[in-house]
Formats: sequence, structure tokens, C-alpha cells
Amino acid sequence: MAMWDRIKDQAKGLQQQSQGGRSSGGHGRPGPGSGSGSGGGSKAQLVGVLKTQLASLKTELKSGAYRDASMAMCALVAAADGSVDPAERQHVESLILQNDVLQNFPPEQLRQRFNKHVDQLSFNFQQGKTEVMQEIAKAAKKPMEAKAVVQTGFVVAGADGYIAPAEEQVLREACMALNVSPQEFGL
Repeated sequence: MAMWDRIKDQAKGLQQQSQGGRSSGGHGRPGPGSGSGSGGGSKAQLVGVLKTQLASLKTELKSGAYRDASMAMCALVAAADGSVDPAERQHVESLILQNDVLQNFPPEQLRQRFNKHVDQLSFNFQQGKTEVMQEIAKAAKKPMEAKAVVQTGFVVAGADGYIAPAEEQVLREACMALNVSPQEFGL
């Protein structure tokens, strides 16, 4: 568990940096001469740290529960604003297939599960979200996997250098479903 303590310490440090200089710039991105907002430099740094930490767990993250919960998480992040356009779907799918840890699984399994969840969320967001959250919650049995699912969601959400408020909200909700403290991730 020492590794998770390091992650928490790194996340707390980044969160404190973020709180020290919030701006009111557009979309939480830092403006000229301003500090970082919720999607600015410190969140990007946090995403980088989480991506590195996640990669260090690659050999341990091979269960079907992690795979399924991660694909549900990726779909939820992609649909956080209530819809997923074809370009966004394709972008997130490529992030999934390029993810070092998710390469533990056959690409077709990942695509199939991700697209199934995106379809559910696109058809009826509220009902789909309930089903996706149930899938995510299955990873709560193993704390390491539960935290890794949240990390995977963060990596996907922060791939564009910005974590939107709707993405932060679904990440918080997923933390609750997984019995993981949102504060560990600066949420």
C-alpha cells in the first residue's frame, strides 16, 4: 500500500498547488499571468502522475472486473456531458487502445465493451448511467483495482489537457460507487 500513499501525497501536493492559484479564466484554463484552474497545469500534472502510477501496475491489472469497469468508466467520461459524437467516440477508443495497461486485453474485447456502454448512454443517458455505474461498482471489491479504474478515467478525461466540470462530476460519482475517496484525486 506504500505506492498508494505516494500517489495520495503527490495528488495532495498538486491539489494544494491548484488551490493556491485558481483563476477565473475561461474553462478553468490558466490565462496569462494567472494560476492554474481546475483543468489547468496542476490537473494535467496529476493526470501525468496517475498515468505513470497506473502503468507501474500493468502486471497486476489483468482481471475481467478491471477491464469491464475501466471500459464503463471510459464510456462514462466520454458521455459526461450527455452525448458522444462519432469523433469523440473514435478519439476515446484510440486512447483506450493506446493505453499501456489496457494492452493487457484483446483490443476487440475493449472496443466491444466500450461501445456497448457508449450506446447505452447515448440511447438513454440516465438509465445508461445507472447500468454503467453498476458495472464500475463491481471493481470495488479490490481497492487497488477500484483506484486504478478511477485513474483510467482521469487519464481519458485529461487526455486533452483539460478536465471539464461534467467529467469531474462523473469521476466523483464513480469514486463513491467504488468506495474511493474523491479527495485522493483532488476532486
